[in-house]
Amino acid sequence: MRHTPHYILDDQAEIKRLVRENPWVTFVSEPGDATTGMVASHYPTMLDEDADGIVLLTHFGRPDEQVHGIGNGREMLMIVQGAHGYVSPSWYDDPTDMVPTWNHVTAHLYGVPQVLSDEDNLAVLEKLVDHFEDGMPGARSLRIDPEKAARIAKGTIGLRIPVTRVEARKKLSQNRTDADRATVVEHLAGDGRYSQPALADEMSRVEGNHPAENLE
Repeated sequence: MRHTPHYILDDQAEIKRLVRENPWVTFVSEPGDATTGMVASHYPTMLDEDADGIVLLTHFGRPDEQVHGIGNGREMLMIVQGAHGYVSPSWYDDPTDMVPTWNHVTAHLYGVPQVLSDEDNLAVLEKLVDHFEDGMPGARSLRIDPEKAARIAKGTIGLRIPVTRVEARKKLSQNRTDADRATVVEHLAGDGRYSQPALADEMSRVEGNHPAENLE
């Protein structure tokens, strides 16, 4: 990820919020098998809220754990993609501005996966279902049929991944004037071609820093 000081996101609380609000995570690994090369998978993920630091809880459907070489002690990359969207230079006050950009909030998290026991895996699956079913009319739970849930869980492998390294970026037009930022938020929050209300909300959470140069 490009290292631009004005856009570095190093607030652990904000990174945790990013994970909570964007639980569909991309997992990338290089198992070391020359015939396979790098591999990627996508799974719903949640935080271990009781742990110190950032710890992810997820599951892989078998045999994905073999494809990724889970258990080989290699580091895995987890990509958490938050709100993002196109920003047109036509939204700026200066009519000579002609360079568009892409605002985004993204985190690259690194850690070595730990394989959960069957019991702990089932507990994590129950938490995942409960989390996403919360508030749904007629919400379902794996506890409706524990025996069936246990059989289904055998087709998965539970993972706990303590994050040991973070590269995160929050690029939200901090380099623009207050007037430009307000106009960008207005367009993103609207109903135009490039509207992205979630991105407008993210921009409203941060202040501009107006560096001398417009850094991408």
